[in-house]
Amino acid sequence: MPDRPRRPRLRRTLLATLVTFAVAVPVSGAARPEAVPAPAPTVLGPLRDASPAALEERYAVGRSDIRAAGRAAEAHGDLKRADSLRGMAAAGRQFLSFDGRDGGRSVEVVGELSSARRIAVLVPGAGVGLDAYWRLLRDARALHRELGEGGAVIVWLGYRSPATISPAALTTGRADKAAPGLRALVDEVRAVRPAARISLLCHSYGSVICTRSAPGTSADALVLYGSPGVAAEDARSLRTGARVWAGRGGDDWIAHVPHVRVRVPFVATVGFGTDPVAEEFGAEVFDAGDGGHSDYLRPGSRSLTNLARIAAGAEPLRASR
Repeated sequence: MPDRPRRPRLRRTLLATLVTFAVAVPVSGAARPEAVPAPAPTVLGPLRDASPAALEERYAVGRSDIRAAGRAAEAHGDLKRADSLRGMAAAGRQFLSFDGRDGGRSVEVVGELSSARRIAVLVPGAGVGLDAYWRLLRDARALHRELGEGGAVIVWLGYRSPATISPAALTTGRADKAAPGLRALVDEVRAVRPAARISLLCHSYGSVICTRSAPGTSADALVLYGSPGVAAEDARSLRTGARVWAGRGGDDWIAHVPHVRVRVPFVATVGFGTDPVAEEFGAEVFDAGDGGHSDYLRPGSRSLTNLARIAAGAEPLRASR
């Protein structure tokens, strides 16, 4: 009898441990956040004008700020960061905003925002950042090609992505701080491109951010894929008029993450609860193919095809039987 009161505490501890290992261990090679010094960027107001001339002026400021951050990184001795920033500052790159401080923040456009009728906002998850930004650009370009004429992709790295092996990757803290910025970006894009279809494509930890920003969003679609859980009971509780989609690749290790939320005393609530592809969540589930956690935007994949179709307002392809 004396052991019984201790069992709930033991169960909570075990669940928290399961969450930690299920999320952290498979991605032990993920990028680390690093405090590389960078100058304060040029102060830019909200996006108010999407004419080609106004956008090019803004893009030029972004490239200049990136070059300044690159020089600071090189002086600091971080040649990897400097090399990545050199690529980001190349002619033709289109950043609506950039801040190299505190791990880095950036918002880049692939395609012509001034004339886009279909706009996909990519919201990445944990373990991404400026040091390996080329991977985000690769995925954005693949999606842009799939969207075709009239499509544009916005890569939103508007928060300090947590290291994948870290307590921050297991809680909603970073997502809570990031959500207002994502909501503001969508509102700005809606204001300058009111007739465009806007879709939020939210990968892994990014799906937690998207659900936090969902209430009242002006986006047309909310797509959650490779999600560890969304820290929301169901799609109705998101209080959004956006159509909510969810998908998971057949070889995605995230399927093995326990979908629980556990209060760890004196620490935080660990885990993200409901799996968005579960029937009880109430999202529309799309066929994401058989790829792994990093394969959703791989050229030629079923997941890329269906993500682009959803962003374009078309029905995704059904799984073959």
